[in-house]
Amino acid sequence: MKSILTLLLICSSTILFSQSVKEITFNKAHESYFVVEPKDEIKGVLVLLPGGTQEPETIFPDSKLHNVAYLHNLLVVAMSYGQETIYLNDSIINEMNLVLEDVIKRYKVSKDKFAIGGFSAGGVMSLSFTEYCKQYPQKAVIDPQAVFTADSPVDLIDIYYTFKRELKKNYSDAAMTEARFYLKRLERDLKGTPETNLENYIKHSPFYNGADDGGNMKYLLNTAVRLHHDPDIVWQLKNRRRDLFDMNILCASAMINKLLLQGNNRAELIIADRPAKRSHGFRHPHSWSVIEEVDCILWIKKVLEID
Repeated sequence: MKSILTLLLICSSTILFSQSVKEITFNKAHESYFVVEPKDEIKGVLVLLPGGTQEPETIFPDSKLHNVAYLHNLLVVAMSYGQETIYLNDSIINEMNLVLEDVIKRYKVSKDKFAIGGFSAGGVMSLSFTEYCKQYPQKAVIDPQAVFTADSPVDLIDIYYTFKRELKKNYSDAAMTEARFYLKRLERDLKGTPETNLENYIKHSPFYNGADDGGNMKYLLNTAVRLHHDPDIVWQLKNRRRDLFDMNILCASAMINKLLLQGNNRAELIIADRPAKRSHGFRHPHSWSVIEEVDCILWIKKVLEID
C-alpha cells in the first residue's frame, strides 16, 4: 500500500507541478540558479547539485524530489558549481555562497533550515560543502542539518584508483572517457597523484578510509547523513566489467560505518527500493532515481523539524 501511495503522489505531483521551475538571475554578472517554490509558506530549503559536467536544470527531468518538496513546504534550489571537477575548492565555495546568500535574502529563510544533496560528483560537493560549513561556521552562509548523495564516490583516493582500473580494463567507452576526464583534472588541480601528493587528496576528499577518523568526515558527526546506492553487481559486471571494489557503495558503506562507530546514529546507507533508471527509462544504477523521493523528503522534514 505504501508503494502504491508513493507512486500516486509522485505521478500526480509530476503532472500538476512540473512547470513550476523558475530561473533566478541575481547579480550584475547575470549569474543564476533554479528554484521550485512550494505551494504554501516556505518552511525549509533543499539544495540540489547535479552530476559532473551536467547543468542544474538537468536535475528536474531525472528526479521528482522537487515535485514532492512542493507539497511539503520546501523550497528547492538547483545550482551550478563549475561542473568540471569532483572536489570542492575556494572558487566553488564562493560561487555557492553567493547563491545561498541570495536565497536567504530573497526568501527570508533561516540558515539552519537547509538540507543539501547531489548526484555523483554533486554528492561529493554536497558532503564537502557541508563539512566546510561545519568546520568554519563563522564563514558559512548556511548551517546544513542534513546532507545526502545519489551514488557518489566519497573517497577521492579510492576513485582515483578506480579510474586507473577503468583505463586498464579498456572495456567501456563511457567509463574510460569519464576516467580520462577526471584523472587529468585530479592530477592537474591536486598537484600530482595520491602517491606523490596524498596530503592534498585527503584535504579535498569528503572521506578518507585510510584514516581512523575518516578525514574530513569528522565534521559530519553531528549532521544527518544519507548515502543512497543501487548495488546491482550483476548489472555492473555485465555492462561495465566492474566488481564490488569498483563500485561507489564500497567506500560509502565504510564512511557510514565510521560515522556510526564515532557516535553519529543519524548516518544511514540507503539501498534503492527499485531498479534505478535514467529519465528516458534506461536502466542505470548510477542515477538520481536511487533516491526514493517521498521517503527522502519526509526524512528532511524530520531532520529540519518542520511540519
